[in-house]
Formats: sequence, structure tokens, C-alpha cells
Amino acid sequence: MGLRINTNIASINAQRQLGKQQKRSEHALASLSSGNRIVTAADDAAGLAISQNIQAQRRGLVQARNNAFNAQSLIQVSEGGLSEINNVLIRLRELGVQAASDNVGEVERGFLDQEAQQLIMEADRIAQTTRFGNKVLLNGAGDEMEFHVGAFGGEENIIRYQITADATGSTLGYSGLSVESKSAARATLDAVDQSLIDLGKLRADFGAVSSRLQATVSNLDIQNENMAAAFSRLSDADIAYETAEAASSQILQQAAISVLAQANTVGSQALKLL
Repeated sequence: MGLRINTNIASINAQRQLGKQQKRSEHALASLSSGNRIVTAADDAAGLAISQNIQAQRRGLVQARNNAFNAQSLIQVSEGGLSEINNVLIRLRELGVQAASDNVGEVERGFLDQEAQQLIMEADRIAQTTRFGNKVLLNGAGDEMEFHVGAFGGEENIIRYQITADATGSTLGYSGLSVESKSAARATLDAVDQSLIDLGKLRADFGAVSSRLQATVSNLDIQNENMAAAFSRLSDADIAYETAEAASSQILQQAAISVLAQANTVGSQALKLL
């Protein structure tokens, strides 16, 4: 090759290599600072599309898990109300046993009946007012609840639950009970026993759906864990690799700068011929 000064091929080549190493360094530093393997779509267009789809599913799974937790909260509020009504009925039965005996007189039975009537009213009030948000839960309103517990829109992602629980005194049979006499107290015992059985059925129903929701949450946790692992394999930066890339590119940049400096002095040799 002849000695030319208008076009310095060695310098152009050195500039190209320097630019290449600068891009490597910039990409490695961007990956290290962001923690992402895919800095731009050009790095892996297909991987980016897949990872973003997985990320969308993960966000949906997280919200579905929250929905399931909120559904469990609704069930717990309902069961808590039933538990308190159960305590009231047990106390009412205790008063019935006490009033059915001649250990107490008519005056004392009147006092016992005052407590019994207050407890009956409170149990019925609990049934009428227990609610979650704007949903009344224990008065037999019969609202159908839909809990969306999946990341997609299909019917298979919905748990439907009909709230049929009616813990009011007229339904469970504790309304109108009295312990003002021995006969009334003994009748109260039979009525309360049946009310406790019926109340147990309501609590069992809530317990069954609560158990189902617990299984739903467990399944969502497993799905989220696996989706997170898949997203990490696609999107997360390999820190060891990117660190090596950064170190290598910086060394080669320095080498390219040194070579470029030498290439730029080649043309000066032509002065010796002039």
C-alpha cells in the first residue's frame, strides 16, 4: 500500500473499534445500574415481549392474591359475627338452666329474664348489622359474591359464593325466648340447642369457603413464584457477565485510544519526503 495522507485507513479502523467498545461499555454499565439484561428492545426483541407478558401476568396474580385475601377477610368478619351470636346463645342456655331450677325464686327469674332479653336483642342486632363494606352478611339478604382470583378474564378465574347465612332471631328460633318461668326456661333450652345446631351449619359453610380461599392463595403464591423465576431468567442481568463486559470494554477502549493516537501520526511521515 502506498503512503497516503488524505485517507487514514488505520485511523478509521481504530475509530470504529473504539466506538464499538464504547457501546459495549455503555450497555454493560446500563445493565449493571438497572439490573436488567435487556436495556433496549434491540437487545432481545422476542425476550422483551415475553418478559413483559410475564410481568403483566405476575401483576395480575398479585392482585388476584389480594382479592382472595379480601374475600377471606369478608368470611372472617361473617364468622366473627356468628361466633359472637354463638356465645350469646350459650349464655342464654346457661340462664335457662339456672332459671329452670327452684334454687331461684320468681323475682330472681325476672332478673335472669332481663339479661336474657337483652342478649336476644343483641344477637339479633349483630345479625342485622354485620357487614363488609356495603354487603350485609348475616341477615339472609342472599347476595351472590364473585371473587376474581385469577390473572385472566375467564369464568374459571371466578369463585362465586352465595351468602345465604341468616342468623336473625326469627330464623334461628331464639327470638321470643324467655326464662321468666321454669317451664319457659326449659323450653328455652330445647330452642337454644336447635339454634346452636343451625348456627353450626352456618359456621361450617363459612369455614368451607374459607378453606377453599386458603387453597386459592397457596396456588397463587406458587404461580407467582414460578412466574417470577421465569421473568428473572429472561430479564435480569447476569452481574458477573456484565462486570466482565465492562472491564473488558474499558481495557479495549484504552487500547483503541492508544492505537488511534499512533494511527494519526502515520501521515506525518510523509513530511520527511517533502
